[in-house]
Amino acid sequence: KTRLISRLGAGVNRDKTGARRLTYECLYHNVFLGSLQSSSRAYSVIPPPRDREEQEMVHRMLRVDHAGEYGANRIYAGQMAVLGRSRTGALIQQMWDQEKKHLAKFNEILAENRVRPTALLPLWNLAGFALGASTALLGKEGAMACTVAVEESISEHYNSQIRALMEQDPERYTELLEVIKEFRDDEMDHHDTGLEHDAESLPGYWLLKNAIQLGCKAAIYVSQRV
Repeated sequence: KTRLISRLGAGVNRDKTGARRLTYECLYHNVFLGSLQSSSRAYSVIPPPRDREEQEMVHRMLRVDHAGEYGANRIYAGQMAVLGRSRTGALIQQMWDQEKKHLAKFNEILAENRVRPTALLPLWNLAGFALGASTALLGKEGAMACTVAVEESISEHYNSQIRALMEQDPERYTELLEVIKEFRDDEMDHHDTGLEHDAESLPGYWLLKNAIQLGCKAAIYVSQRV
């Protein structure tokens, strides 16, 4: 006799010879996963632009965010070149590791949405490393002062983007807002870490901080446009 045993919970079907099996994993993949894939959105973070104006706005945001994270990575690289073997090295490395994740995410978003990065990356490469190394030569306090200045500037910039997206359409930009808010919080943590590690004790702290932040504002302005 032909004997058919069907066990849906185990995902196993046998014919009369018992030679053929269909696992639950295959059933899940073919039926459930296939239906999920067919109904999922075609984007992960950025929705398709509705018009040219929206596209330009989003591209400017992504371009400058990518440039900022790239510059931050180069600053921490410069700091590590000077202080990597000091007691402060582990702390700087921890913050740098978070910046690496930020940059990797924006690299992914730019590639996915075919956004051109700023043409000034070679300049930010050199300028970021030089800023990080030169302030680290002032000691731990100099490196932390630089961190406070840069991370405060980036946090304020992220906050301005959050406000702009909330005014536009918060539901449409849910994923992008989540990314920016997460990174903003990380930058504020770095800012607070710098203050906790004696940034303000550096002689000429306020002068250095204002000078760095002026440079950050100029970099943000040109990176959006070039």
